[in-house]
Amino acid sequence: MASEKSSSLSLRASSWSPYAVGAGIGLLSWLVFLVVNKPLGMSTEISKFSGCATSLMTGWEKMVANPYWAKTTPAFGYSTVFLIFTAIGAGVSALLGGTFRLEKVPALWSAHHGKGTAKRMAAAFVGGMILLYGARLAGGCTSGHGISGTLQLAVSSWIFFAVLFAAGIVTARLLFRNPNTAE
Repeated sequence: MASEKSSSLSLRASSWSPYAVGAGIGLLSWLVFLVVNKPLGMSTEISKFSGCATSLMTGWEKMVANPYWAKTTPAFGYSTVFLIFTAIGAGVSALLGGTFRLEKVPALWSAHHGKGTAKRMAAAFVGGMILLYGARLAGGCTSGHGISGTLQLAVSSWIFFAVLFAAGIVTARLLFRNPNTAE
């Protein structure tokens, strides 16, 4: 395991100052609105990718006949680039910070639920599906509502963010109780 480096502004730090990151996200959001006149967000783009995958099995015409994908037809654009570069940036950050590692079952999960991969993968899949469904139901994801919406002082985004934190706390308490008292 990489040695723990202190939080700083260095690209090689294992964690960064939340104040610097918050300011950076704010500047990025402002710049994105200035350049492409769109908010930061990616849940719509992820659902567009699922539309592309669906079209491979059903054909493009049947996929766009679906009311949801008729409204959000898959296309390559700014949001696709944002989604791809978010993943690349996370990988580069982990590599530079010395925290990148491949693991099927993280230590925290293993301590509470065992080392088996099937339960971990099932929980990750179900959790991801619930999160994406909720994001589409709410009309935006954590980045769309939590960053762009709150920066615009949208009441719906502030409600989304409060519910997100409350649900996260409840979920964490249910999934990661003290391993000594878990069933």
